[in-house]
Amino acid sequence: MPHILIVEDEAAIADTLIFALQGEGFTTTWLSLGAAALEHQRATPADLIILDIGLPDISGFETCKQLRRFSDVPVMFLSARDGEIDRVVGLEIGADDYVVKPFSPREVAARVRAILKRMAPRAVVEISSTLFQVDSERVQISYRGQLLSLTRHEFRLLNCLLEQPERVFSREQLLDALGVAADAGYERSIDSHIKSVRAKLRLVAADAEPIQTHRGLGYSYSPGRS
Repeated sequence: MPHILIVEDEAAIADTLIFALQGEGFTTTWLSLGAAALEHQRATPADLIILDIGLPDISGFETCKQLRRFSDVPVMFLSARDGEIDRVVGLEIGADDYVVKPFSPREVAARVRAILKRMAPRAVVEISSTLFQVDSERVQISYRGQLLSLTRHEFRLLNCLLEQPERVFSREQLLDALGVAADAGYERSIDSHIKSVRAKLRLVAADAEPIQTHRGLGYSYSPGRS
């Protein structure tokens, strides 16, 4: 039974979430401080964290940044901020979804279930060539014999492209590969992740361009340009 950690300083909101999630069969723990959530995740890891941005001690953004230093647990942000920049920042620091207050408790529960489904282990596909080697168990990719320093999202993004050479993936499809809901408003952040991955590849081979841009469509991996 998946366990959900709720980090929210408003008791009424937390109670609503607990009721909705337990009604869907999840177990829950409620904490009101970011620091306490970090300690809890180190000691008794949850399967997903619902994280308010406006916490009394440290912000949800800062909590997520510290969390990503030791855990890949899925994170769903809750916030009264509905600006695109906040959504983009949320994804770039490692969130999997972003829900704006006020929200539907049923929708949150459905989003939690969808995230956990997307994050469920998939069949391991090992990719090996003279240029790229993917180690799915260690979550590592090497390029031309050099290990790339990739974030969790960058690994999933590059691995998705490598699995199907020459296939053009839309931003929505790449978001799905990251385990992020396509309707969460993060499509533009894919461009930022692609830019970062390209920069890391160029550190190994400055003249190569294995990731191709297809204007108006998306991105693909081209082995011939590696």
